[in-house]
Amino acid sequence: MLYPIGIQNFEKLRDGNYVYVDKTDQLYDIVCQGGYYFLSRPRRFGKSLLVSTLEAYLQGKKELFKGLAIDSLEKDWVKYPVLHIDLSGKAYQTQEDLDVTLDQHLRKVEAEYGIQPKYTQPDARFKDAIEAAYEKTGRQVVILIDEYDKPLIDNLDRPDLQEYYRKTLQGFYGVLKAMDGYIKFGFLTGVTKIGKLSVFSSLNNLRDISMLPQYADICGISENVRWISFL
Repeated sequence: MLYPIGIQNFEKLRDGNYVYVDKTDQLYDIVCQGGYYFLSRPRRFGKSLLVSTLEAYLQGKKELFKGLAIDSLEKDWVKYPVLHIDLSGKAYQTQEDLDVTLDQHLRKVEAEYGIQPKYTQPDARFKDAIEAAYEKTGRQVVILIDEYDKPLIDNLDRPDLQEYYRKTLQGFYGVLKAMDGYIKFGFLTGVTKIGKLSVFSSLNNLRDISMLPQYADICGISENVRWISFL
């Protein structure tokens, strides 16, 4: 029996025949409800694997979910355009660090959808990317943002740099509200609660499920779990 220690990619976990704690019924539930969700958990609690699982599900990768709860729940397996922004895995020490990270993610999306960027500002490029993904696929876009607060947490003792990051991210995340008609579903994760860092002031329709009992075990493990082994 192989345990997926340190593995944060759902497809790698499934292809490698690792043990998986099935959370897919809960993911099906929140996707069916739609809207924008936020989940706060400490680091190393499985948030990134959860986001990766959502990405595979909403990209319509049905074969990866064979034998899981969602296999009997989902009937359509629609392939949506997914924009996945991951702010983890980097130390943020200068203004350029965040700019470069956002640029890397946006370049990938722009290349995928044949976008010639008209602006340098990340929020303007993000807006154009969402619109292009929607127009080229004919389907609403899924937005997944992992560790939304990493740049801010890295600079709790550097208020000037933290303020620069806060303003940049506030404008970037504010695009979600402006482009609501183009978006099917949004899911964001982080360590701190959404009100602590004041970056979601314009996104007032974000549902915080961090402390809701029905989602208490949506990532990580608990005493009573359904184990799925692929050996």
